[in-house]
Amino acid sequence: QASRLVELPYSSFDDDDDDDTAEQDPGVWYPDPPKLSPFSHCVRYLAFLWNLLFLLLGLLTLALGVWGLLAKSPLPGGGRGAPLGSDPMLLFVLAGLGASTVSLAGCLGALRASPCLLRFFLGAVLVFGGLEVLGGLLLLLARRRLRDALRDLLLLCLLRYQEDPDLQFLVDEVQRSLQCCGLESYRDWESNPYFNCSAPGAQACSVPASCCQDLLENSSVPNAQCGFGVLGLGVAAAGAVVHMGGCGAALGAWLRGQAGAIAAGAAALVLVEAMGALMALRVLGDV
Repeated sequence: QASRLVELPYSSFDDDDDDDTAEQDPGVWYPDPPKLSPFSHCVRYLAFLWNLLFLLLGLLTLALGVWGLLAKSPLPGGGRGAPLGSDPMLLFVLAGLGASTVSLAGCLGALRASPCLLRFFLGAVLVFGGLEVLGGLLLLLARRRLRDALRDLLLLCLLRYQEDPDLQFLVDEVQRSLQCCGLESYRDWESNPYFNCSAPGAQACSVPASCCQDLLENSSVPNAQCGFGVLGLGVAAAGAVVHMGGCGAALGAWLRGQAGAIAAGAAALVLVEAMGALMALRVLGDV
């Protein structure tokens, strides 16, 4: 039996021995991937849900802006009421697009543990926070210029009242809520080409119905013609029908009264952004 043993060459075992040695070499240490703690898992899921909520809000704002741009009825002749660049609904589109993009990066970054997406999310949040702080400082330092800019904006709204449905809705809500009419007084509506006394049509020498003191006139149906011919009346007769004071001073007083609420809202927004950034930093540190 001993004579039947065949001595195989050493080279036939050489490759296998080298592989086994490399796999079992005690001098080589391969660390295991770090295991996340339950708290880290909780932060990651919370960051995902947090950004998912703002993603939905951003998409809703974007859809509202797109709907507002598409749903406007065209003016006679097929033209739009206002250029796209000055359309107020464009602000909703830009705000919704920016919020949904940043929130989507935060969602995917937290879900996939992607350092690139998390860094993009953090950078965007820092940029937005910096712009908000800069805007707050400008409000404090340039209040007089901003007041003049607001006055010019209100005057532009009066001039384009009939041309843009969004501006018409905004002006009507301001006049109805603050019980005012025009910029300085109800006579400011003479600058509108449709309400001017020399304009053709039934609205000549009139003001919008939102200027009326009693829009319903003791009924449940609003009277859209309550402001007709008011600019042709005397001061006493006009004062019995419409509000005499302008919206510039009323809006300024309302903004001063809401300064605390505006500051609280801005602080809450910064706090929300800070919480999102802190959660993203924790997830990025775990990655």
